[in-house]
Amino acid sequence: MSAPLLRIHDLRAGYGRAEVLHGIDLQAGEGSVVTVIGPNGAGKSTLLNALMGVLPAKGGIEFRGQPIGGLSLEERVMLGIALVPEKRELFATMPVEDNLVLGAFRQVRLRNRDWRDQIEQVYTLFPRLKERRMQLAGTLSGGERQMLAVGRALMSRPTLLMLDEPSLGLAPLVVQEIFRTVSALRATGVTILLVEQNARAALEVADHGYVLEMGSVSAEGEARQLAGDSRVIDTYLGAARA
Repeated sequence: MSAPLLRIHDLRAGYGRAEVLHGIDLQAGEGSVVTVIGPNGAGKSTLLNALMGVLPAKGGIEFRGQPIGGLSLEERVMLGIALVPEKRELFATMPVEDNLVLGAFRQVRLRNRDWRDQIEQVYTLFPRLKERRMQLAGTLSGGERQMLAVGRALMSRPTLLMLDEPSLGLAPLVVQEIFRTVSALRATGVTILLVEQNARAALEVADHGYVLEMGSVSAEGEARQLAGDSRVIDTYLGAARA
């Protein structure tokens, strides 16, 4: 078996003196979808921010077998890691296409002359963005803003795409569309680390899953296995079954 693209060992992170993550072990194989589910406040967003370099962290973080714990956020971006944050953080007063162009920072720095071709690939994935390419990002619907946030991240052609609560605040039909997109991205070979409160949808699209509770991993396994675990069903899937 080949080494995982991402390997985390004994990761600890938090805010100031308050430790939120307590010794997290996690890994993601190349081309896989790995989900982290858990209640609000479990530390899911903290995990992604620590991996991105937004928060200081202790422990081991390896990407392609190399330690990256000492690298800056920009250096991690240049390695091929991208994060779509929970709040999307778009440039609201700029058109859709300008937001996408800004996402190509890594490709421009790498002097890839065909970086503009990626815009058409994003438009193929999200046709609505092409229809609204000259519209200001701040005037888009919630679902369209999420599509733009994902599209902007894809402009860097990441190897590892981290999604923080992509379904948050979206209508059910839009949520289905977002998760169909996650499946489509997996087919392109991108490794996806998906943080979600919508456990049912996340486990349906993922290969492997981790349950995060109070900053620690309480369960892990194949997504299908977790979806059939009685404790996971009672805690996270019961309401969805009703």
